[in-house]
Amino acid sequence: MHNEFEVAIVGSGPAGLSAGARAAATGMTHLVLESSDQIANSIVRYQRGKWVMAFPTGLPLRSDLSFEAASRESVLEHWSAHTDALGINIRCRAEVVQVRSENGGFHLIQRDGAVISAQRVILAIGLQGNINKLDLSAHHSAPLQYHLDDPAAYQSQRIVVIGAGDSAIENALGLATHNTVYLANRGGEFPGAKPANEQAILAAIECGDVVPIWHASVIQANETSIQFKTPKGKTVIECDRVIARLGATPPRLFLQACGVTFPSEDSNALPELSPHYETRVPGLFIVGSLAGYPLIKQALNQGYEVIEHLRGNTLAPADEPLLKEKFSALGTFSIASLLDRVAADIPLFGQLNPLVLHDVLAESTLHVLSEGEIVFERNDYTNSLFAIFEGSVAVLVDPDNPSHRVILGQGGFFGEMGLISGRRRSATVIADQRCVLFEVPRRLMLKLCESVHDIKREIDRTAMLREITTHIAPTAEPAALANVVEHASIESYSAGTVLFREGDEGDALYLLRKGSVAICRKIGTREVTLSYARAGHYVGEMALVSQTPRSATVKAVVDCEVVRVSAESFGQLMAENAALRTSVENTFRQRLAANEQILADQQASDVLGFLLSQGVSEATDILVIDETLCTGCNNCEVACAMTHHGVTRLDRQNGPSFANLHLPTSCRHCEHPYCMSDCPPDAISRSADGEVYINDSCIGCGNCQQNCPYGVIQMAKEIPVQRNFLSWLLFGRSQFSDAAQDTPERAVKCDMCLDIDGGPACVRACPTGAAFRTRPEMLMAVRDRPE
Repeated sequence: MHNEFEVAIVGSGPAGLSAGARAAATGMTHLVLESSDQIANSIVRYQRGKWVMAFPTGLPLRSDLSFEAASRESVLEHWSAHTDALGINIRCRAEVVQVRSENGGFHLIQRDGAVISAQRVILAIGLQGNINKLDLSAHHSAPLQYHLDDPAAYQSQRIVVIGAGDSAIENALGLATHNTVYLANRGGEFPGAKPANEQAILAAIECGDVVPIWHASVIQANETSIQFKTPKGKTVIECDRVIARLGATPPRLFLQACGVTFPSEDSNALPELSPHYETRVPGLFIVGSLAGYPLIKQALNQGYEVIEHLRGNTLAPADEPLLKEKFSALGTFSIASLLDRVAADIPLFGQLNPLVLHDVLAESTLHVLSEGEIVFERNDYTNSLFAIFEGSVAVLVDPDNPSHRVILGQGGFFGEMGLISGRRRSATVIADQRCVLFEVPRRLMLKLCESVHDIKREIDRTAMLREITTHIAPTAEPAALANVVEHASIESYSAGTVLFREGDEGDALYLLRKGSVAICRKIGTREVTLSYARAGHYVGEMALVSQTPRSATVKAVVDCEVVRVSAESFGQLMAENAALRTSVENTFRQRLAANEQILADQQASDVLGFLLSQGVSEATDILVIDETLCTGCNNCEVACAMTHHGVTRLDRQNGPSFANLHLPTSCRHCEHPYCMSDCPPDAISRSADGEVYINDSCIGCGNCQQNCPYGVIQMAKEIPVQRNFLSWLLFGRSQFSDAAQDTPERAVKCDMCLDIDGGPACVRACPTGAAFRTRPEMLMAVRDRPE
């Protein structure tokens, strides 16, 4: 048997078959080596009946192996029928365990000891054999699996599917017909899913076919249930089966043994490749999902293109005409020249290999703005990242003083805080001069941060610098903060976790970038709540200033993320910056006095502890009822219903109480709204004055209701109602129709009567003044920046 070839292709998935087809069509001696007993094993492992998409739809197909959207079975049948006709030389049950580069060629050693020689090697092995698994105890007894062959094989079961990618979505949809299906997602979005799959799963969630579990991480599992940690606490799901679809990682050890290099130690890092898919080992190429291109059309094109490259033919990217049209405002250019310019002029992207950078540009939006045009405004709820390709922008850091601005020039980026935390924009950004910006969607940037360590490090470093400048040392020059940022770190704390304890050594200052913390002190056997701090403020400086142990315990009220600034670097910064030292010392004295005052007022401390335990620190506006004045007339609830199509947005009787304070079930308009984190049509917005409201584009998917930890959102139909409060007082409930209008259920919540003169109807309808809305800091009567 002939064992010397011009090219050996390892793997018979889409990329490998396409490379084999092109080699055969051009007369190149080749061999496709497949470890399993059938071709296209990656497609074979799809669930039965899966519809295989031809995505991206606008991407031209170059392969000699034809492909169009069809069922899994149809695609396999078509490829099997055409393999022989195309003359592809395939050898199955030929697992390659080693690739050695020798004397300008390669030896491929198979598991059975057979050796293949080739001048060039193309690795198209995919990720199928390297699936990620749940981190569970080895003794767990859960009915757990990592693959689903045929959804129809399961009937009348309670099944939990874990994952947020295409495989998890398709499994959940396939099982939902005959089973009760839960879909557990570590986040609140589906950043890795194809748009069609995302739309399909959201539609299934909307109609109740699939029950979502958002922001869920597995704690433990047993024979009959699985337990998750969620924003609402521990959630236990009784189930018969768990299917985890957590993606896969490159076979790194095998690749490194072949000489392939990676840009970082991150397990999800992609191998370093040239624009022609060549590794650092001359003659060794990687294509398909192993190169970061899991879409079938992309893989087919790559298999074709790498063979053409070996034949000495240079091909422009298949989507070059599409990109030229998209970026036509830049003038005449080639994609290669644009990639070179972007890599050279935007340092953040200079660390990406050309293949990844090409994808970044393909998914980004180009903005060409004239001087003074607005990029985004303060309080906008957007979360993309902007990179400056040409010109400069001005960040208006003080809304009351437009002249107070920071200029960012070519190569810089901004919008990272919205990207990281999902918080609304903290400043308005305008074009300082004519500028060209690339707007990169959040979904893509999150994927880049996961796979490219240098990208995440640079974004985090810049975010820390800007946060420290804004909230701690506004008068310090960036150069003076370099040492502080160098020794700072980003830490996460789950709700209830202690950041530091009373009596500990003061080793750091903590700047909150997300969440809020409670500050407590032990008095005898009793813990007294002194104060609290929320995002944008810092704690822990008192011990650093006084050079004494911690005077209080600080713990997370909700899930928090902080910038931890070391005591040494912060002390050096204060020594070099007199204005900062004066500011910190003034704050120190104010907090000492405030802490002593609240220690003398036990009732105030108890009230503050109660409010923090109810998550009030995350609110921006909260409805409170003074029970010493409330007569129980229920006017507030009825007025709300009559103002909002017969559906009340508050539940007066439910909700926690302490002393004379009652917090009825009503929206708190959170600083970082959970309800906004996954709204498919972006139907939830925040007004300039802070009200969080739901607009008419709501599709009724229920994501916001699931995500809200306070139970203030309900799914309801509008009810015809006569808007006459006096009639209700005279004639009672009859003014409300029992028949709902012929409209679908939609999400409803308090919007603080946003467009109604006079303010919230519930407050206006209270005859005794018991009901009032207020900001949490006013209710808790505490300082903005406590210790």
